[in-house]
Parts: sequence; structure tokens; C-alpha cells
Amino acid sequence: MKEREFKILENRPLAKDVYLMKMDGDCSAIQRPGQFVEVEIPGKYLRRPISVCDVEGDQLTLIYKVLGQGTELLSYKEEGEYLSLLTGLGNGYDLRKVPDHPVLCGGGVGVPPLYYLCKKLVQEKKHPYVALGFRTKEDVFFEEEFRALSVPINITTEDGSYGAKGFVTSILGQHDYALCCGPEPMLKAVYQGVKDGQFSFEERMGCGFGACMGCSRKMKTGMKRICKDGPVFSYDEIVW
Repeated sequence: MKEREFKILENRPLAKDVYLMKMDGDCSAIQRPGQFVEVEIPGKYLRRPISVCDVEGDQLTLIYKVLGQGTELLSYKEEGEYLSLLTGLGNGYDLRKVPDHPVLCGGGVGVPPLYYLCKKLVQEKKHPYVALGFRTKEDVFFEEEFRALSVPINITTEDGSYGAKGFVTSILGQHDYALCCGPEPMLKAVYQGVKDGQFSFEERMGCGFGACMGCSRKMKTGMKRICKDGPVFSYDEIVW
């Protein structure tokens, strides 16, 4: 874990209530896709955890959804301003365990970390298939960025306004191994449809590095901290 100042290069709307922020700073502590950062927001006591969407050298891309006062304040930040970040948090996905043809399954703001994961898998000559789920057409983002990686991608929306109508579990295809990030009901549904995989859990966090124990969750080997022991857990660890 490192605490560093990052300079905002870009902060713009991406979809309904969803923003993309590009920053410049020391990204050396980010070792795996699926890790996250904790962003200090002036005037707020707790930092906000945000998944890493992409890393290119010293450029960090975050995608976040405005859900409360903290993320609303973040959306007002402008190019040239600086923010303090804790980087290198969480365990991330273990690429060594991933077979050649996994399915990457994301829902809503669970989509961003899958982009960096997909890039890494393609670099390793693996062949991921991407299945993304959103509520409506206006919530859809990063479709073209995934397509630019030359991977097959399908999208569902709950109301049928874009892509297939329904939930993302309906477009998993014939895949046994899943790499997922999203709300827990989605994770559980995907878990029941595959035989193995890695699942990234979303949880309200206090500190982000395991000190407060506020994001603990029961797993087969006992209570685990989502921020420190996770957020990614293997198929055979999870208890529903």
C-alpha cells in the first residue's frame, strides 16, 4: 500500500450518474487487476474505495458512480487538481489460475475492473468472453473499449432497451470458469451457473486496508475482510 498525490487529467460523465476520472501519479503499488484505491475527498472523514479500471504507466483510470455526497463532490473535481490516494489495496484476480477461455461477467459499476483484467488476459494470449449487464441503455458504458481489445462481448439490460433483455446470467454461454464483479445477487447467480472462478465482492468499507474489520464476511475458512483478504475470492472459498 502506498499513499500518493495524483493529478487529475480528466473527469467527465460517462453514463447516467457514472464518471470517468484519469489521473497521473505513482501506480507502482498496483500489481493486479481487481485491486482498488481509496480516494481522499476533502471535507469527508472516510476515503472512498474505487476499483482500478486501467493502468498505463503513471496514468490511472477510475470509473465511479455518484451515490452520495462524497462521490458527488468527486464529480466536481477539475483537471489540474490533486487528490490523495491509497493505492495497491486488495488482492486482485490471480491470473495464474485462469484458463484459456474464461467468461468475464460484470454488472453496473462492477464492470470497470474487468476492463483491466481483460487487457491483461489478452496480453497473456488468453481468449476471454465478456458478458456485461446494465439496467437500461443509458447506463451502458465501455462497450467500445472492450471491443477494441478484439474480444467477443454481449450486453443485457433489464428493461431490454439495449442488447438482450434480462440479466447477465442469460448470456454466460458454455463457460465453466467465471471472473466476476458486481452486486451480490449477480455473483450468486453466476456462481450457480459455473463450476469454478474468481468473484469480486462489493462491500461498504471504512478503512480499506483491514484495520476496522467493518467489511468482514463469512467464508468457508472463517471470517474474511473484503478489503484486505479480498475483494476477490475463489469459487471454493465462498459461502452464500
